[in-house]
Amino acid sequence: MRPPTVTDQVFEQLYKRVIDLTLPPGSKLSEAEVAATMGVSRQPVRDAFYRLSQQGFIEIRPQRATVVTAISEEAILQAQFIRLALETACLRKAVERLTTEHLAALDELVERQEEAVAGDKRAEFHALDDQFHHDICDYSGLEFAWTLIKETKGHMDRARYLSLSFGAARALAEHRDIMRALHARDAERAVIACEKHLGRIAEIFPRLRADNPNAFGRD
Repeated sequence: MRPPTVTDQVFEQLYKRVIDLTLPPGSKLSEAEVAATMGVSRQPVRDAFYRLSQQGFIEIRPQRATVVTAISEEAILQAQFIRLALETACLRKAVERLTTEHLAALDELVERQEEAVAGDKRAEFHALDDQFHHDICDYSGLEFAWTLIKETKGHMDRARYLSLSFGAARALAEHRDIMRALHARDAERAVIACEKHLGRIAEIFPRLRADNPNAFGRD
């Protein structure tokens, strides 16, 4: 793998801040200010802005401020469709391929998630949540699927961050359901648990919109 370029580094920092809502929808971004803050020239910032705009996270407006876009329900549902198709396929392979050591490692991740929920450590829970799903793909021999998921799931992640104040405990319980199915080597049960887990985002849209009226677009 090639080492990350300056543009890659700027992109990753901005992407993370958009996803974890450090830069909430409506935030204004300036090439000059970002370049000065990160200690880089304006060209890699311009390139990173373009990549973010292509993924739908910022809107570049000529002669006007660049802004972080509102959260799009349509983009979330598209990302959910892709993610569900790939992750359920990985789970079917996982039932066949996971070793005892793999299952133990996943169980440990779930225990760490429980500690994060108990301590209300939302960012830590989110990171452990991602690692749980990544590792299932990886242990199944299908890590490339997670690479594809990661390219689109950012739109889901912004909504997930908004939901962590009330949804982390439920997500943890759903991870436990997935683990019980994997331990039982029951592919259909694992897929059903995953569909329930990843489908939850659609159920909580009304609450997210009500609690955060300025964060969502009108699509």
